[in-house]
Amino acid sequence: MKPHRHSLYRTFANAAAGVVHAFKTERNMKIHAAAALMVFIAAALLQLDLIRWLFLLLAVGLVFTAELINTAIEAVVDLVSPQVHPYARIAKDTAAGAVLVAAIVAVGIGIGVFYEPIRGWIGSLL
Repeated sequence: MKPHRHSLYRTFANAAAGVVHAFKTERNMKIHAAAALMVFIAAALLQLDLIRWLFLLLAVGLVFTAELINTAIEAVVDLVSPQVHPYARIAKDTAAGAVLVAAIVAVGIGIGVFYEPIRGWIGSLL
């Protein structure tokens, strides 16, 4: 028997509920959101061009996606292995490592995006 298929609206509503849940319950998601807000404010103040904005959006999306996947993996691991188990720890640590890698890549993108505009801004002050 095929599983029941939800409407397209319900599918998007469920996905949005997952994102909202992560923002409400995951401290690191709040930290990522605060960092993203500061990055977007800086980008607006520096009047970055479209390509730079797209790189920033990609970097932020990468980190948010990694954090959402990490949250999902942690929830499933907690469900199937409520007791401490070495494989559960490996799964959780590896998922967290994916977020760390995404965040490091995002910082590198941020440096590449902001280097010249900030250098130019500082130069205009001197």
